[in-house]
Amino acid sequence: MSDEVSEAEARGKPRKAPTAFRTISEVADDLHIPQHVLRFWETKFPQLKPLKRGGGRRYYRPEDIALLRRISDLLYTQGYTIKGVQRLLRDGTDEGPQAAVTGELPLGDPPPAAEEQETADLREALAELEAIARELRALAA
Repeated sequence: MSDEVSEAEARGKPRKAPTAFRTISEVADDLHIPQHVLRFWETKFPQLKPLKRGGGRRYYRPEDIALLRRISDLLYTQGYTIKGVQRLLRDGTDEGPQAAVTGELPLGDPPPAAEEQETADLREALAELEAIARELRALAA
């Protein structure tokens, strides 16, 4: 018997198969994300479509959970905004139906116009910093 015991087993609940559907509370516990956030994400990400049964109970498929993990990683670890994640998921679905689920989202290069604008913004910021440095040197002299 393994030394590692899941929380469900420790509480006397049998462990579910990997392909089993999960309730919103199980998913929230597994991903450490509040239930209200999961419900909110359903409104922001049309790719998330848990099954809804009597009384509006949600049942998440394994692919829903994989997508939730990807969204969580993009938002909380990689620092994307919701709009940024929406764009990645929308653009990633062009790579195949499972691209958004498996996390194989093409980040791609920024468009040339965006890259040129970023370079111009950086040059402008550098010029401002150099002007401030000159003023500070003049004050120190």
